[in-house]
Amino acid sequence: MVNAEIALLGGRKVTTPTGLFINNEWVPSSDGGTFETVNPATGQKLLDVSSATSEDVDKAVAAARKAFNTTWGRHSVPTERARLLNKLADLIERDAQHLGELESVNSGKGLRVARDYDIGDCVACLRYYAGWADKITGQTIEVNSQAKFVYTTQDPIGVCGQIIPWNYPMMMWCWKTGPALAAGCTIVMKPSELTPLTALALCDLIVEAGFPAGVVNTLPGLGKTTGAAIAEHMDIDKIAFTGSVITGRTIMKAAASSNLKKVTLELGGKSPNIIFDSADVDQAAMWAACGVFYNSGQDCCAGTRLYVQEKIYDNFMAKLVKLAETASIGDPWDEATGFGPLISAAQRDKVLGYIESGISEGAKVATGGKKWANSPGYYVEPTILTGCKPEMKVVKEEIFGPVLVVTKFATEEEVLALANDTTYGLGAAVHTSNAKQAMRVSGALNSGTVWVNSYGALHNNVPFGGYKTSGIGRELGSHGINEYTITKAVHHNLLEDDASWPV
Repeated sequence: MVNAEIALLGGRKVTTPTGLFINNEWVPSSDGGTFETVNPATGQKLLDVSSATSEDVDKAVAAARKAFNTTWGRHSVPTERARLLNKLADLIERDAQHLGELESVNSGKGLRVARDYDIGDCVACLRYYAGWADKITGQTIEVNSQAKFVYTTQDPIGVCGQIIPWNYPMMMWCWKTGPALAAGCTIVMKPSELTPLTALALCDLIVEAGFPAGVVNTLPGLGKTTGAAIAEHMDIDKIAFTGSVITGRTIMKAAASSNLKKVTLELGGKSPNIIFDSADVDQAAMWAACGVFYNSGQDCCAGTRLYVQEKIYDNFMAKLVKLAETASIGDPWDEATGFGPLISAAQRDKVLGYIESGISEGAKVATGGKKWANSPGYYVEPTILTGCKPEMKVVKEEIFGPVLVVTKFATEEEVLALANDTTYGLGAAVHTSNAKQAMRVSGALNSGTVWVNSYGALHNNVPFGGYKTSGIGRELGSHGINEYTITKAVHHNLLEDDASWPV
């Protein structure tokens, strides 16, 4: 089976793809294998989806290579790539309600958040990179104008394996495909086995938009089989991965031991959020709540370590606890819901285990700390732990759930040492009304992104990525498209008789 029926909002039943998408065709996996998808809000099974084998990966890579060598890459016109990306964005915008419902039922996101925020960002991202397609340029380099003419070109790197996570399925699809397609690369995509449905639905729009066969191929499957086959493949030129540090290390090893393919990684975080005495307390509290509880805390750059200066600590924490207790937790189909379940029972139990660990090491629960009792789904209440110390497991490790660990501090020097005491470096924030302090602290934080008097807002034209174990390379902006190109230097000899032998 390459499609199945699914019930969406109001019981509306639709047919959605569940097969492998190779060379613009739907096919089952070569061995007939499937895996199960689940609705996180109910814990109930949704659909069985085909699970790609290494043989299927070979077929998809062959299709991608053929397209790269014939109809795409340097055989395509940049303005045509731009037209197709813009057409795809238009189709996603047209189908935003349907795709939002599919994203919501598969990931547990609130429908409003999935449709208006995530899908809205997808459309904007594709349009942004459509604008880049005919603006990828090389250089002319002065060497000796009488003897030589030298220039560089930025060529598409080739066939790209892209492995995306479950926390922002459609956004990560567009963050990966947008720059790759604009640059002229072809794609073998593996969505998360937990949230494959929108990535598969988008393939029908790839065909409708008019992309040539083989340009985008999508292989649902498990990491240890499908993902490993992509990472190890000898005819894939680049891997782009978003996910855990552990898996990122595995991918790097596979890339190194195969064909030394280029790797970009966007990995985990344990981001500090610093609130100084001079901050606007009401605004800082709202940014802190958004920074950690948005997407139910399932965000690699979530501001999960909160540092509050002593003078405002009690007032700030009272406001923050109230915000956490009024989070819009509920049924994802409800337009008011902004806080949904965690992705799986395993993730819920992992998060609850971290909360227990924090309590056992001396942290206090200011609010939350339990399963949400009003649903059979995988919900955990927005949780705030106070009295946290640097050596605690909840302070050191990424939890990937709605858990905020809070520490009181006295001086700027002290908090900078605490904030930078981590193996991660993806995001950070500083809240202060002192402009000089904002400049000092943002410059001293070891992080790929620093927000000042805000948290979490990203833009398609601004690069995003991490320091230290939070990753390698950048997504978004011009940096994102550069990750999908390779530089060629061309030397033209202008002289007739400048060669001699022997040397």
